[in-house]
Amino acid sequence: MRSLLRIKALYDQLEDSNRTLETRVREQVDQLERLGRLKRFFSPQLAELILKGGAEDPLKSHRRELTVVFFDLRGFTSFAETAEPEEVMSVLREYHRELGRLILDHEGTLERFAGDGMMVFFNDPVPIANPAERAVRWRSQRRRERAELTDRWRKLGFELDLGIGIAQGYATIGAIGFEGRWDYGAVGTVTNLSFRLCSEAKPGQILVSRRVITAVEGIVDSEPVGELSLRELAQAGSDFQCG
Repeated sequence: MRSLLRIKALYDQLEDSNRTLETRVREQVDQLERLGRLKRFFSPQLAELILKGGAEDPLKSHRRELTVVFFDLRGFTSFAETAEPEEVMSVLREYHRELGRLILDHEGTLERFAGDGMMVFFNDPVPIANPAERAVRWRSQRRRERAELTDRWRKLGFELDLGIGIAQGYATIGAIGFEGRWDYGAVGTVTNLSFRLCSEAKPGQILVSRRVITAVEGIVDSEPVGELSLRELAQAGSDFQCG
């Protein structure tokens, strides 16, 4: 009888261990799935920080002040019309690779890229100190990367350059899409303003809003460009060009 009781106790312990193991495996699988989902939107380091509880779930809709940067390749439309498709894809891959590395190095969040246009924002999903400063300070490194890119392209006969717009303001951020196809998006006037400033920027020029230039006063050189007529936006005050 004692032997039977001992065997039953061992069997119960084994069942408990199996249940515990199954629970741990299930939790680990859930974590890996969530980590994979987060890595679609954020850098691996940031995704792991979110998973460990270092930031609230960013995929839920929330409101936050952002500094938004919009990039666009000047001359891309005419280039794409005359270049071979393989040349167009090669330029895009190089452009995305170089800017993507800079974005991750400076803790920016890539909101979207569509062809030659890219939108990045700072201060979400993890708040950072002085996001406007972070957005404009990387211009020195970006300048070196841009010079190398444009020099290589010109040697190949491609007349391409970057136009950049930077704005700051509040936006609503979160997951946008449907089951099986989600994107991480920001919605607000600040994103439109960044896009419009980028559209007005000349090749190699960075246009920033008054709110950004106020936040980085004394840190970067700038000069006013006067009033800009920004379509669909009632823009008050002058805009500035970063030096």
